[in-house]
Amino acid sequence: MGGGGPHAAFLATSNSQARALPGRLVGVSTDTGGRPALRLALQTREQHIRREKATSNICTAQALLANIASFYAVWHGREGLERIAERVHRLTSICVAGLRSSNIEVANTTWFDTIVVRVKSSAEVHQRALAHNILFRNIDATSVGISFDETSNLELIEKLFDIFEINESVAQLDESCELGVTQAMRRNDDFLTQSTFSKYRTEHEMLRYLRRLADKDLALDRTMIPLGSCTMKLNATTEMIPITWPEFANIHPFAPATDVAGYTQLVEELSAMLIEITGYDAISLQPNAGSQGELAGLLAIRAYHLSRNEAQRVICLIPSSAHGTNAASAVMAGMAVVVVACDDRGNVDLIDLRTKCELAGNKLAALMITYPSTHGVFEQKVTDICELVHSHGGQVYVDGANLNALVGVAQPGHFGADVSHLNLHKTFCIPHGGGGPGVGPVGVKKHLAEFLPSHPLSTHDEKRVGAVAAAPNGSASILPISWVYIKLMGAQGLRSATMHAILSANYIASRLDAFYPVLYRGEGGFVAHECILDIREITKITGVTNDDIAKRLMDFGFHAPTMSFPVSGTFMVEPTESETLAEINRFCNAMIAIHAEIQQIATGVISHDESPLHNAPHTVEDLCAPWIHKYSQQQAAYPISAMLGRGYFAPVSRIDAAFGDRNLVCSCEPLESYAISLQ
Repeated sequence: MGGGGPHAAFLATSNSQARALPGRLVGVSTDTGGRPALRLALQTREQHIRREKATSNICTAQALLANIASFYAVWHGREGLERIAERVHRLTSICVAGLRSSNIEVANTTWFDTIVVRVKSSAEVHQRALAHNILFRNIDATSVGISFDETSNLELIEKLFDIFEINESVAQLDESCELGVTQAMRRNDDFLTQSTFSKYRTEHEMLRYLRRLADKDLALDRTMIPLGSCTMKLNATTEMIPITWPEFANIHPFAPATDVAGYTQLVEELSAMLIEITGYDAISLQPNAGSQGELAGLLAIRAYHLSRNEAQRVICLIPSSAHGTNAASAVMAGMAVVVVACDDRGNVDLIDLRTKCELAGNKLAALMITYPSTHGVFEQKVTDICELVHSHGGQVYVDGANLNALVGVAQPGHFGADVSHLNLHKTFCIPHGGGGPGVGPVGVKKHLAEFLPSHPLSTHDEKRVGAVAAAPNGSASILPISWVYIKLMGAQGLRSATMHAILSANYIASRLDAFYPVLYRGEGGFVAHECILDIREITKITGVTNDDIAKRLMDFGFHAPTMSFPVSGTFMVEPTESETLAEINRFCNAMIAIHAEIQQIATGVISHDESPLHNAPHTVEDLCAPWIHKYSQQQAAYPISAMLGRGYFAPVSRIDAAFGDRNLVCSCEPLESYAISLQ
């Protein structure tokens, strides 16, 4: 519902195909105390590592929606789900029996919750249904589709009988109707056997279970999440409220246009605002993620070249600093990736770009760049870069991942770009818990507009590239979040947010540069909305890695910045405009305190292996056990006085990543059941 989403989808395969599986995989490992623990496994499959060979680019990580579906199963358990299924199936079977008793053909020989009904005139049936405020699926002139679910009831059956002029007793049919699932089709084995699916049957217990899970997370409701290139900004309550309104939540994605005038107005207004912000001429809101937006944009470029009889244009130039999704998307769009070098300031190397353009010749399809770059700088030559690619017949794709540094300040469509995707779940405030739900609109200049995504139920232009999502407007129910955000902020507010995001990043760069050198700066000596802190010299001298610092930050109550992207052995920090100066200073103070601990290792006061950095994070269980370390428990748990009263401790200590990859377990029993086998 919700006009099409968001929703989770699940894909299963055999162990032999695990490394080719897209999306995130959760595996079982152990921590340093030998305790079983869960972790994201096989991360070398991800785009930022494998780039054009990545397998995980068909989806965003819809963890939030997957959790909703999982909690539905936790609440109902096997017995509850079976009751729901049997009830829905019985209602469907009653309807089938009534239709057949009146010699109305049901096309199905078997059914669960959906049937196809043959009628003399679909139009007449639809008109009678509308009188009861019911919508059928319009299959063709003589066929309609009917689906039942948990909200269906006997009253609905009575209305359906009235529509089809059936004079049978619903109560009698309920006792005698034939079921549509044969005995051979019925599942007889056990499922949902884990205790989690049987012990939360009261709202009190379920709520407490959810709270215990949430307490394990180091999330945005506890602390800033300075992940570079992720834009973890405020998701304001006011923006979130409309997604609960039935006017948005209860709309079917394929409802007739006459029934969704309000939704249509919202889509049109949001599209117009995004066009004004980006400087493009047309936009599609259909892509469900930034990765899908990339694919849609590249497919538009590919279709454009094909329309000009230039099928040979298949080379996509991508800077070495680019997001890993760029390369993976290019391959999915049927292009060949050629990497362009970056100079020592983090900019695209114009000499190398010119050489690669000339070598590609009439095979050049596109250049994909990110602006500001993933190195955290505004490239001064971005317009020259676009002109160079255009002069060789290529198109320019500007990745919108860093649009939070441009809104109200610069427009990609006006400095030379032909196409961009936006991340409404980053720049425009849709929450992306665990990676989703996402919305990745793709904006294009006029000459590419006719090649934007289509949908068989809304657009019929053969030039368009087809659907990239199941619904015409993608995850429509979360579009009100971005609509509200833009309306509340206004032009000046959006510009102010951008300037504050850039100011905050430069403040962090200024405070921490003496401790962790800022790797790249623009020509004026400033960074964009994020900065890269170089840890490599620290690692060389002391053995302390960015992984050590990331884990130690958890002891300070902070989520780590992005690690080793785009440069191995670094941190990329993005504070966003949402964080106060007090919170930013708290983060900087934590990083400076950690540097002091590093200096103790560098000067020989303590060895790396015996340091709090190496042993982080420290759990409550660790702190309560007999203390064997050379530093105090207070230094482990409360390294600076400002942390007194902190509310977060990691639920497990450092996890053995290699063990988890070697022993991938996805369908998990309770963790306790693994304790013996993993020791």
